[in-house]
Amino acid sequence: MNKLYILSFIGFTVLLGSCTDEFDELNENPNSPETVDPQFLLSNIISVEADQNAFSQGFRLANYIQQFAASVEFERIDRYEMGTNSEYWNTIFQLLSDIKSMRELQGSNDAYNAVGDVMQSFLFSQLTDMWGDVPYSDAVNALEGQFTPTYDTQERIYTNPDTGILAVLEQASITLENSNATINGDVLFNGDLNKWMRFANSLRLRYLMRISKRLTDYSEIQALASSGKLMQSNADNAVLPYLTSAPNQYPMTLSALGLYQEHRMTTTVDSVLTLWNDPRVNVLYKPTQASVNNGVPEFKGLQNGQGRETIAARGIDLNDVSLFGAIFRDVPDGVDAQFMQYSEVQFALAEAAERGFISGDVQAYYEAGIVASFEYYTVELPVTYLSQETVALNGTDNLNKILTQKWFSLIANGHEAWFNVRRTGIPSLKPGPDNLNNNKYPVRYLYPESEQATNSVNYKTAAERIGGDNINSQNWWEKE
Repeated sequence: MNKLYILSFIGFTVLLGSCTDEFDELNENPNSPETVDPQFLLSNIISVEADQNAFSQGFRLANYIQQFAASVEFERIDRYEMGTNSEYWNTIFQLLSDIKSMRELQGSNDAYNAVGDVMQSFLFSQLTDMWGDVPYSDAVNALEGQFTPTYDTQERIYTNPDTGILAVLEQASITLENSNATINGDVLFNGDLNKWMRFANSLRLRYLMRISKRLTDYSEIQALASSGKLMQSNADNAVLPYLTSAPNQYPMTLSALGLYQEHRMTTTVDSVLTLWNDPRVNVLYKPTQASVNNGVPEFKGLQNGQGRETIAARGIDLNDVSLFGAIFRDVPDGVDAQFMQYSEVQFALAEAAERGFISGDVQAYYEAGIVASFEYYTVELPVTYLSQETVALNGTDNLNKILTQKWFSLIANGHEAWFNVRRTGIPSLKPGPDNLNNNKYPVRYLYPESEQATNSVNYKTAAERIGGDNINSQNWWEKE
């Protein structure tokens, strides 16, 4: 996937003209195209972001914050040393520039533009949900020489009636539903605009639930629930499969063994899956090596947020702590790069119905989400699973069950589980004993140092507005 990233720079070569008329022929390179078809930029945008969301952001970073993984020594993010995550910030802005270039290329059409709007909305949501107030209206003006963009408020980014994420996604879904244009280079849905439309509407549902604490009118959520235009099954999943051959394998299969061994099953996951008697554990984690050697395979988790000194002092045998499953290491195409699954849509509808935002059968949505998650991992659903007391809805702790199942279904799907935990507090994730954040659960990354250096006036304004550039300054949508 990453080799496609070089294509993002090709678009800028077409902007370069010859210095004088006399040198026209010398400046022509017969081996380099003078124009770029939008399909190449589209492939690059989807592939790079999918890979980032699944691996660098999902498996490597977010799985620690979301307590799907615990570190045994080196990954200090497990102890909430968050940093800036500036590499992802820069990648997002590069991809936003690629979307802008794609729109302007000869051969682009309304379908490319609408797909670009969907990807742009996803990227901007990543920015604002991970950092807070960020450049939006002025974000992609570097090609016009604007290198100090202002920061929009998160409220405006989501809800501006003309340019906000929700408005852009709504218009994109309408365009995609009615367009007769075709697109190439679509490695996500193979040019199926109907699936792009369903993805756009499902993202709208995701973001409406994200900001639901700030809403007083839930009619848009109800309209989406009743529309028949959301994802309908796992066939509509917005996922990009990894391949069996390099360089398009899942990156963990090509990484050092030590990096893989840094990611251990957590006591949080262990307790939840044990409570549910959940067979998905057999796919997503491995029995401990010590238990396999003893002939009685079993799964064990490690508490998050422990330094190696604490692990040593407690006499923890790392051979008796589970690693992540074979699909993450031993099978090069064992996982997909996820943007969104059908199961998430069903859990969102279940939550909305339980909270009274929409009419609908809470249990039907909830069970459909669980069934879809099992199907996605090709795990057979036990006959008694849905009727277990710890899983079945009983009217007293329905939200806890719905949102915990949703949390687990989002494993390795970027930071999405983190956003949901921050919004709802479910499940309740406790900082580990050696955490570096005064026993607080972090809610954002720091702004990149480059913003402080080159865009200091706008950076300072935004930092002051959100309550300070620290990892505990809550977003607009998560504040009580």
